[in-house]
Amino acid sequence: MIKVGDRLPEATFMAGTAEGPKPMTTKDVFAGKTVALFAVPGAFTPTCSAKHLPSFRDKQAELAAKGVDAIACVAVNDAFVMKAWGADQQVGDSMLMLGDGNGAFTKAIGLEMDAAKFGMGLRSQRYSMLVKDGVVAELNVEQGGEYKVSSAEYLLGQL
Repeated sequence: MIKVGDRLPEATFMAGTAEGPKPMTTKDVFAGKTVALFAVPGAFTPTCSAKHLPSFRDKQAELAAKGVDAIACVAVNDAFVMKAWGADQQVGDSMLMLGDGNGAFTKAIGLEMDAAKFGMGLRSQRYSMLVKDGVVAELNVEQGGEYKVSSAEYLLGQL
């Protein structure tokens, strides 16, 4: 599993745009920036939609005031689902909604989970991290089924 001080591996996400899915590499997202990255087990799922994403959407100004240049959400979903979820959550262009459809990034950082018993297959564990120029500065991984340490409020307490 990735840890504080590690550089994120090279990977390509898919972001939903008006022109269709757009590939974005880890370099595109993280190079030269401080990014609050959070991952959810699935777009449109209850805790993710009611608590996790809204915490980052609602704390954008506070995160920016503490030096965060961008907020990115990643899930093992396709770009179309991530775009629709962003629209549903009214994030506009204020947050990168990154699809990791095949789970390549999630596997590369060792934070995948088997959600087959829920009919969801391979998914990401719930976490948040602060990434500075591609290097993990903070990492907060939830225990199964919990929502405590991956919120924007918790990450703000670390800045």
